Amino acid sequence: MAHYALVPHRDFPSSAIQSIAVEASRGSAGRLELGYRASGAVERVRWPDWKGVEPADGLWEHSCFEAFVGTAGNPAYAELNFSTSGQWGAYAFTGYRHGMARIDNVLVGGGRTFGDGIVEVRRTVDLPDWVDVGTWALGLSAVIETLTGEKSYWALAHPEGAPDFHNAICFAARLAAPEPA
Repeated sequence: MAHYALVPHRDFPSSAIQSIAVEASRGSAGRLELGYRASGAVERVRWPDWKGVEPADGLWEHSCFEAFVGTAGNPAYAELNFSTSGQWGAYAFTGYRHGMARIDNVLVGGGRTFGDGIVEVRRTVDLPDWVDVGTWALGLSAVIETLTGEKSYWALAHPEGAPDFHNAICFAARLAAPEPA
């Protein structure tokens, strides 16, 4: 299990969340396990209400956690979105913001926890076969929306200019393929 800390975009700091930590691990056959932990004044964040575990689009328009997964030498990548509503989204891109297509049936399981000063979201996904090659370049990110509508954008790294989680600079983590059994 690898541990990461997200940082807010310098132009969009959060008045509510102090930190976001992420745990990520890679299993065999394209399995990715993620755990996000947001800490701070979580009661000042607009967390989407429970709707059920189902696919949905546009989750990034409100508070959600995201992962981007690509492989070295391949411009294609996958985008995964997870909401506290239980909803999730998965998309394949053929290149930078190009060729977007929905990926169905990737969510395997997960849950959410609300506690004193923390919100945790855990998800396990099985990615398509084309992603299960070599070392993964991983982008981990989050959009946090406060009750007043203020948004902050969190990632491992940010490119210059506006927030852009699809930018290769954001794919700052590496997860090697698991050792054969």
